[in-house]
Order: sequence, then structure tokens, then C-alpha cells
Amino acid sequence: MIMARHTHPPQAERLIKKYPNRRLYDTQSSAYITLADIKQLVLDNAVFKVVDAKTGDDLTRSILLQIILEEESGGVPMFSAEALAQIIRFYGHAMQGVMGTFLEKNIQVLMDIQDRMAEQSQGLYQQHFGPEAWAQLMSMQTPALQNMMNNYIEQSRGLFVQMQDQMQDQTRTMFSAFPFAGQPPEGGKKKK
Repeated sequence: MIMARHTHPPQAERLIKKYPNRRLYDTQSSAYITLADIKQLVLDNAVFKVVDAKTGDDLTRSILLQIILEEESGGVPMFSAEALAQIIRFYGHAMQGVMGTFLEKNIQVLMDIQDRMAEQSQGLYQQHFGPEAWAQLMSMQTPALQNMMNNYIEQSRGLFVQMQDQMQDQTRTMFSAFPFAGQPPEGGKKKK
């Protein structure tokens, strides 16, 4: 289920059924819709769920991934080939769950920053700028935002390395009481 990110009154979940012929049926509007329509629901922060019409299985993630694939295939992609390869490498890795949470939290931070910037600048835009001046101002903000995000990433990296070192120290301390093959017992010498 996709949830709206703003604090609006709760919306009723919109149910979209996917039929074996790959068509999508919106039960709210009683009409067939396209992936572009679902993308618009996402952009509108609508609460919806896509299910297999026959089995009832939740297909929401699958449909969202199809939309991302279409977006990445056309226009200017968001992910480089290297970034996609790195994401693929996390599947099946012990850090897979951490990676998903990390990406989700960082995307939420970006969305919050975007919302704050929009709120703060809305009054300024309406009072002092025309559409062209506003577009120019926002394009100048992109490098500053990228610089801020680079600093944030570097701070996150530093915290992660520090956390990793602490975990290694704790693990060493915890297992130092156990004699392992190839290690001498505490206070003794290695047997020959």
C-alpha cells in the first residue's frame, strides 16, 4: 500500500486490479487505467494498492518498479549503471535490510527538505518573482543542495565507520573468552 506523505486526513485505499491480460482496472473510477495513470496517483500522493485480480496477491511494488523502469529508460535517468550494479550487489548480502532502510530514510530526508524549501519559498515566489525568475532561482539552488547532500553523505559515512569499529570491538570482547582453534588460550601459549 502506498501512503500519502503529508499529514492530510486519511484517504480510503484505492484498489486497482491487474488482470491476466495485463490490464489495470481502477475500482474507484470503474475504468481501465495505464501505468501513466498510476504514476499520476503516486505524484498526487494517493493511497492505493494494486492486486492480482485472480489471486488477490499484492502487486503494488511490481507495478512501481515497472514505472521506475520506464522512467529510467526514457529521458534523464536518476541512477547510473554503476549505482544500479551496486544496488544489485546488496541483494542476498547481509547488509540488504540495512541498505533498504538507509535508502528509504535518505529519500524521506530529501522529500522533507523539498517540502520545506517549497513552503518557505512559496510566499516569496508569489510576492516577488515571476515564473521565469523562479525557475532561475531554483536552478541555482541545485548545486547548493547537492553540496549539502554530499556533506550529509560524508557525515553518514563517518558515523557508519565509527559504528562498524564499535561493533568489531564489541565482537572481539565478547568472543575473547572463547578459545578458538589456532588461538592460544587467554594468558597461555599456543599448543604444538
